[in-house]
Amino acid sequence: FERLQSALSQEGLPPTLDCSAEPRTGFGPLDMTVCILGSPTAFLPVLLEGGTRCPGAMVLCLSPTWASRVPSESRPGAWSLLLSQGVSFKAGGHSALESFVPPRRANYVTGTFAPGEPEGGWVGELARDLDCPTGGSAPLAHRLEDPLVTRWVLAARANLPVPPTLAFVLGARGDLPAELQVPGVRLVRLQDPQGQDSLVQEEVGAFLGGTAMEPYSQVVVRPAGWRWRGTGTRSTHRKEEGAAVAQAVGARLRGLTEEDSVLLEAMVPTARLPVPPPRSPAPRLPVALRICTLVCRSWGDRPQLCQVACAVGRAESPVRHGAALPQGLDSSLQQWGVVAPSQRQALATRLREATEAAMAALLAAEAELSPQQRGGTRAHTDILGVDFLLACVDDALELVALATNSQRCLESCALAEAMGRAVGEPPGDLPRLLAEAMLHRAQCHLVEGKDVLLIGAGGVSKSFVWEAARDYGLRIHLVESDPEHFAAGLVQTFLPYDSREHRRDEEHAERVLELVRSRGLRPHACLSYWDDCSHGDVERAAGAVPFPAVAKLEFGAGGVGVRLVEDAEQCHAHAARLWRDLRDDADHPGIGLGWGNAMLLMEYVPGTEHDVDLVVFDGRLVGAWVSDNGPTRVPAFLETAACLPSCLPADRQAQLVRAALQCCRACGLRDGVFNVELKLGPAGPRLLEINPRMGGFYLRDWIREVYGPDLLLAAVLVALGVPPVLPARPAPRAHLAGVMCL
Repeated sequence: FERLQSALSQEGLPPTLDCSAEPRTGFGPLDMTVCILGSPTAFLPVLLEGGTRCPGAMVLCLSPTWASRVPSESRPGAWSLLLSQGVSFKAGGHSALESFVPPRRANYVTGTFAPGEPEGGWVGELARDLDCPTGGSAPLAHRLEDPLVTRWVLAARANLPVPPTLAFVLGARGDLPAELQVPGVRLVRLQDPQGQDSLVQEEVGAFLGGTAMEPYSQVVVRPAGWRWRGTGTRSTHRKEEGAAVAQAVGARLRGLTEEDSVLLEAMVPTARLPVPPPRSPAPRLPVALRICTLVCRSWGDRPQLCQVACAVGRAESPVRHGAALPQGLDSSLQQWGVVAPSQRQALATRLREATEAAMAALLAAEAELSPQQRGGTRAHTDILGVDFLLACVDDALELVALATNSQRCLESCALAEAMGRAVGEPPGDLPRLLAEAMLHRAQCHLVEGKDVLLIGAGGVSKSFVWEAARDYGLRIHLVESDPEHFAAGLVQTFLPYDSREHRRDEEHAERVLELVRSRGLRPHACLSYWDDCSHGDVERAAGAVPFPAVAKLEFGAGGVGVRLVEDAEQCHAHAARLWRDLRDDADHPGIGLGWGNAMLLMEYVPGTEHDVDLVVFDGRLVGAWVSDNGPTRVPAFLETAACLPSCLPADRQAQLVRAALQCCRACGLRDGVFNVELKLGPAGPRLLEINPRMGGFYLRDWIREVYGPDLLLAAVLVALGVPPVLPARPAPRAHLAGVMCL
């Protein structure tokens, strides 16, 4: 608690208020709790950011006496973590020590699992086998801190270069494969470390004389494993000193345990590039560059690089975390002689790709572990650090992966962030990305087991809903007009009821309520992601609409019956065709004919067509995505192509988003996920229509692929009365374009 007060003071923030004498009450199943266990130092920026985004949701637990474990009601064999006390964070950097009666249930848990931390023991025990998502565990931290395990994964699964390594282990070592066939890493299994001198000398000699060691002149001998984290126990030798190297390996083997290894590895020097002549005649000492990266498991379980920090030290010994103040990647590369901005940018891109590939490989290896090996069914690594060297391999710059860690890169990157703020640098993305990832996982847990009343099943294009509902753990109770609908067997409860005659919707609502009550259902939320009444809320033409104009059904969907008409004669002809062919819902199910087949004549609006998908909570914009539509096939109005993200400049996208939001508010649409179609002309946006539900066709899948968030989850959260956590500054991870086959 004193460390927290010191850290807050250094940030210029007010001290924590002690409100524990008056317990807080009323926390229910829809209240979100992200619990950080252990030391406040590394996670303080994340706690402060989370307190701003979701005031009161981030809770710091500083003592094992503040929390308890009870058997889970939802998952047999698992435990729920209940908080009776904690430090909660609110907007503006305010924090309060609070007590909770009854205790508050955690929706997401992480903490300082790193071996050697003073809190490591009780943090790991409290977080073991929980029923909520857990960002890490003691066993997973032990794996990350073992360089032999991680080098095997990085080399074999991520195809990353690692320092040539000869490893000696005792016995089977179940956390390693029987045959370690990876480039650069050789594994020697010893049944007994004693009396193996000849084998050790033979292996050491073969390694030192092998082709992998040809570019290197020095080697390091050290014990490895999570117990040796940060000890710095090592010896350095020239490659020619074979006898001394074998002796050093033998000395380390005498204390070997089954969880440890002894590593003999090449000391990879930092690449030496031509640099400008020195300004002074003083000699330049050879130095080494260590690149520290922090990566998190972001939206859609995708790895995302959060921040990079570099450290420089003397070349004759490895640069250790905390031994030097961090500096930026770009300035470090410039210092090293990478002069061209394009080359520095290319290296930064390669670093991002390598870091994210490293996390993807480690997560894939984790997924193959048993729940016991992971520390629980819901335990996954959500944050990790990867250290690289910038080496020269075959006359080309190469990023060599050194090791991973569970916390040290977080501390280094948080320090770099604080140093930047102190000299007026704009805030970085690190706290925001980590807070968003944690809050998102907590919200995913929040919706598990919730009962959702769904009105309308939609067609085959909405099939993703049933798989998504299963993945999110939702219990769907479906009201559907078609008693033979394919979704009847995919939901918890199927309630067939014909509601297609929409002029009687108030009556339908009462009848549906009776159905729900008769089944004893108590849904937590009600929503629809499909509607056959796509209401374009535009004023009806009153004879003053100039030609050419657009004739369309007043209530319609999918572009059916929409046509460009050049004059009154074409307008009459089109109306006659509509009223002959499209009379009621049976003529074209699902486009809104249950509302009638009245025709609307509207002004033809020039410009480019765009979709804006909005998430609105209590009238406040929570998220928005703009996509572009290709030109329509005049005289019909079906788009021919689509593109995401939009190619428009940021200010024109902002115009579209603001116009869409104002139109929704004007129609009373204050809560939900909405799709608004607009045209953007020289004079700004013009409304075409509002779909008062999630966008159809490809939009949900595309937004998820390009940006990460799921519109379906957002719609469920809004219906539950919970404001969804979405990226504050969404950045596209890909660009998608599609052509419609009409």
